[in-house]
Amino acid sequence: MAEKTLEKSGEKLASSAVKLERSNERVKESADRRTELAANRTVFAAERTYAAWVRTGLVALASGVGARKLLAGLLPDLLNQITGSVLIIFSAFCFAAAVWRDFRPGASPPQPDVPELPRAALLGVNGFLALVALAVLLGLWFGRAPEP
Repeated sequence: MAEKTLEKSGEKLASSAVKLERSNERVKESADRRTELAANRTVFAAERTYAAWVRTGLVALASGVGARKLLAGLLPDLLNQITGSVLIIFSAFCFAAAVWRDFRPGASPPQPDVPELPRAALLGVNGFLALVALAVLLGLWFGRAPEP
C-alpha cells in the first residue's frame, strides 16, 4: 500500500512539474511580448517627438516671415529683422533637433515589430527645411523691405 501511495505521489509531482514548466513558458512568452510591444510604443513616441519638432520649426519659420510684415511700423526695421532672424534660426535648430534622436538613440531596445522612419528620409526632409530656413533668413536681411 505504501508503494502505491508513493507511486501516486511521484506521478502527481511529475504532473505538477509539467504544469509548472508550461506555466513558466507562458509567463516567459508573455513577458517577451510585452517587451516587444514596449519597443513598438517607443518607436511611435519617437515619431510623435519628431513630428512635434518639425511642427514647431515650421511655426517658427512662418512666424519669422510674418514678423517683418506684422511688426512693420510698430518697431524699428532693425528690431523687426532681428526678431524675424531669431525665429528663423530657431526653426533651423528645430529641424536639426528633430533628427538628432536618430544619431543618439540611447540604450538599444529590443527590435520593434513596426518599421521606423528611414534615416535618409528624415535627413533629406529636414535638410531641405533647414535650407529653406536659410533662404528665408537671407531674404529677410537682403530682400525688399515691406511697404507700409
